[in-house]
Amino acid sequence: MITYNISKKQARLFLLQHQGLISGGLPGGKTGIYEFVRHVGCIQYDPLNIAGHNHELVLQARVPGFIPAQANELLYQDRLLTDGWDKNMSIYCTEDWPCFQRLREAASGHHQRNEPLEATVLQVRDALSQRGPLSSLDLEGKEKIDWAWAPARLSRAALETMYFRGEVSIHHRVHTRRYYDFTSRLLPEQVVAAADPNPTTEQYHDWYVQRRIGSIGLQWNKSGDGWLGISGLKSKERTAAVQRLLQIDSLREVHVEGIKLPLYMRTMDAPELEAVLQLEEEAEDSGRSHSTVNFAAALAPLDNLLWDRELIRQLFGFHYRWEVYKPVVEREYGYYVLPLLYGDRFIGRFEPVMNRKSGILTITRWWWEPEEVLTAEMVPALRQALSCLARCTGASAIQFPPEVVKTCGLEALETASL
Repeated sequence: MITYNISKKQARLFLLQHQGLISGGLPGGKTGIYEFVRHVGCIQYDPLNIAGHNHELVLQARVPGFIPAQANELLYQDRLLTDGWDKNMSIYCTEDWPCFQRLREAASGHHQRNEPLEATVLQVRDALSQRGPLSSLDLEGKEKIDWAWAPARLSRAALETMYFRGEVSIHHRVHTRRYYDFTSRLLPEQVVAAADPNPTTEQYHDWYVQRRIGSIGLQWNKSGDGWLGISGLKSKERTAAVQRLLQIDSLREVHVEGIKLPLYMRTMDAPELEAVLQLEEEAEDSGRSHSTVNFAAALAPLDNLLWDRELIRQLFGFHYRWEVYKPVVEREYGYYVLPLLYGDRFIGRFEPVMNRKSGILTITRWWWEPEEVLTAEMVPALRQALSCLARCTGASAIQFPPEVVKTCGLEALETASL
């Protein structure tokens, strides 16, 4: 079995390379978006839009010139990407649709005994056949049912049931409102009709463990958010899958200095790691450092790099929690706070708010990590990172409140960003 022994810095550099978070890592436009999603399996979707949706924030940090319309075209025109369930609500490549047959079959049996719901499904099916793409607001009826987070109209529950079962898919969105149509009308016939490529439970677990490790780059066999959303995969099953994948060299073990548990990577990603190790060796021989300090990015709250936050704490020394659902009095920072990456370290976090009437993106608050301050060397990279965020949100200008500029020493960045 091939194993690697690496430093934390080498692990960080590999993760950044794997995640497309090094300048020049991905091509621009739809090609870069598709390449990245295919590489990591999926990116998370979240309906909140304070300064861009989560998937848009993921992509603006990586894909040169990204604007949301490009992702929408891949989803709702080209149909190369699709909305679905992977790590919770996600966006993944349409070619992966057959791999989630088990999830759809499980959903098909979940509500079978609810007669009002099944009756409404029949009505919705007829409406879609006659009228084409519909949202729940286009359907009649005010009767409600206990549903997910709260009671919902039967028409909405019926559409979502059909979505979970795979009978319908999302035709398009208007803001966060979903319009559905029959999957058979939207996705290629060969994709919809394809058999599950992982017919046994072991094959399914092996596929999913390998997929999820690739979504991050390095992952340990330890319970955490990095493993969320894999139905039926408990610790015992996960461990068995890891061992099977190691035996056939689909996974490789990575030992990182200072981290007790071994980490795992996909064998297909080994050339990425070996290239990083080679560059580090060449840099040491030449007496210079292999650095990524010319690159900075504002990351999404549910960014793939941050899926296992304990791992990030140990590798980067950065602790991040998304506090959007915490009561105000329990928040350490703020409502919708983005981590700020510079080179191979996190230097801070900030809270952006997009005013769609004025077109101004306001950085309402800013927190430096301990011992970090703005330096002249940081300004070009941070300016570029904020410009990418502004382009993603459609902002015409970036604004810092005077008290934030003064308190955080952002005078040079404020001047450069306007």
